[in-house]
Amino acid sequence: MEDKILIDKATGGDKKALEEIVKRYQDWIYNMALSFVADRDDAADITQEVLVKIVTNLSAFRHESDFKTWIYRIIKNHFLNMHRRKYEVRPMSFAQFAADLDNIPDESLSNQSFEAEEKYIVEEAKLSCMKAMLLCLDREQRMIYILGELFEFTDSVGAEVMEISKENFRVKLHRARQQLYNFMDSKCGLINKRNPCRCARKTAGFIKMGFVDPVNLHFQKDVIATIDSMLNRKVESYSTEVLSEYRQLFLEHPFLKSPESLNSIRKLFSSDAIRETFNFNE
Repeated sequence: MEDKILIDKATGGDKKALEEIVKRYQDWIYNMALSFVADRDDAADITQEVLVKIVTNLSAFRHESDFKTWIYRIIKNHFLNMHRRKYEVRPMSFAQFAADLDNIPDESLSNQSFEAEEKYIVEEAKLSCMKAMLLCLDREQRMIYILGELFEFTDSVGAEVMEISKENFRVKLHRARQQLYNFMDSKCGLINKRNPCRCARKTAGFIKMGFVDPVNLHFQKDVIATIDSMLNRKVESYSTEVLSEYRQLFLEHPFLKSPESLNSIRKLFSSDAIRETFNFNE
C-alpha cells in the first residue's frame, strides 16, 4: 500500500495503517541511528524517540514533499539536536582515535576460550572499530556521510533533508569522505596492508576495554542483510566515481532488525502522546 493511502488511513484513526507505517520505516531509522551512535541500546532508544515524533506529527504532513524525505528530515533534526550519547561524551578526533588504537597492545585470542567462534569475535571488533571511526566526524558530517555515502541519497534529496544547497551537500560529503578514508588509508590494515593495525591483534584489547562483548555480539545479532543489499539501485547516484574499497567496507556492514517488536509498537501507541494525537477506530 502506498504511503499516501496509509497516511490518510492512519490520520483517520486506523491503528493498523499507523502500525504499518512504523514497521515500514523503523529498521531504516534503527540502522541509521546505529551508524550514528555506534551502540545498539542507544540506537533503540533513538529509534523509539524518532518514531514518536513521526507519529505525533503525521497529521502535519501536507504531501508537499516525498514522505520519505519528510521522515528523514525529522531523523536529521533529532540526530543533530539530541543529547550526547554514551560514545559522544568525549569528543573524538581521528588523531585521538589513532593514539587510542596505538595504546591498545597487540594480543592473540588463541589462548582464550569463548563460546562464539574466534572469527566472529574478530569481525565484531572490526565492526566496532569502524563504527567508532564515524564518531570522529562531527554530527553534521556524520549525518551527511550516512545519507550520501551509506544510504546513497542523491545530492537533491540529501540537500533537501539537510536543508542546504546541493553544492554544499556535495562539498560537505566530499570532506567527510576524504577525512574518513584518508584516516583509514594511513592507519587501518584492512585495505592498506602496509599499515600494521590488524583487527585480530586488537580484539583482546577491545574485549578488556568493554568495546566488544564476546558473549553478546553487538553488531551481528538479528542480521537481515548488508547495507549494500538493502539499497535501491534504481536511484541514480549523483556521483560517477568508482566505489572506493573503503566505502565498500562500510556498505558490507550488517543491516539489522530493529529490536522494536509489534508488541512494543502497540505499547508506543498506548502512550499519552499518541492517545492525545489519534482517536483510533477499534
